[in-house]
Amino acid sequence: MVTLNKIYTRTGDKGLTRLATGGPVAKSDARVEAYGSVDETNACVGLARLHTGDDAVLDAVLARIQNELFDLGADLATPGDQPGALRILEVQVERLEREIDQLNAELSSLTSFVLPGGSAAAAALHLARTVCRRAERETVRLAAVPGETVGEAAMKYLNRLSDLLFVASRWANDRGAGDVLWSPGATR
Repeated sequence: MVTLNKIYTRTGDKGLTRLATGGPVAKSDARVEAYGSVDETNACVGLARLHTGDDAVLDAVLARIQNELFDLGADLATPGDQPGALRILEVQVERLEREIDQLNAELSSLTSFVLPGGSAAAAALHLARTVCRRAERETVRLAAVPGETVGEAAMKYLNRLSDLLFVASRWANDRGAGDVLWSPGATR
C-alpha cells in the first residue's frame, strides 16, 4: 500500500529526484527519462479512455494497461536486482500479444499506412502509441548505459504495447473502416 500524505518534498527544486531505492539522481538521468516517458504514455492512455468509454472491450484493455504502466514505472524506477522489486513479467507481454491478435482479427485489411485520426478515440490512441514509442526508445537508451539493467520483459512490454495501441486505434475507427489512409505524394 502506498501512502502519499505530503505531495511536495522540495527535492526537485535543485533538479534531483529519488528512485524507488531512495537513492538521489538528477531529473535528467536516463532512468528518470525512461519512467517519465512511461508516465506520459499512461496519461495519454487515460486521455484516450475518455473517448473509448462506450466500448467495453477496449476500455477494459486500456484500464488494465494503465495499471500495468504504473507497474512498469515502478520496475524502471528500481535499479539493479532489488529483492521484492515489482517487475514486468513475460505473461504480461503474452497477454498483450493475445489482445493484439483478438482485436486485429476483426479489422479490415490495410492497403496503406494509417494517418493518425479518424475518430477522437483513434487520434488519442495514436498519440498514446507515439509517446509509447518514445518511452521504448528511452528505455533502450537506459539499457545501453554501462552498469544499468533493464528487464527483458519491460522492453518487450513497451514494444508490444505500441503495437496494441496501433491496433486499438484501428478498432476505435470502426474496425478499420474509418481509418485515414496515407496517399503518397497526393498533395504535390
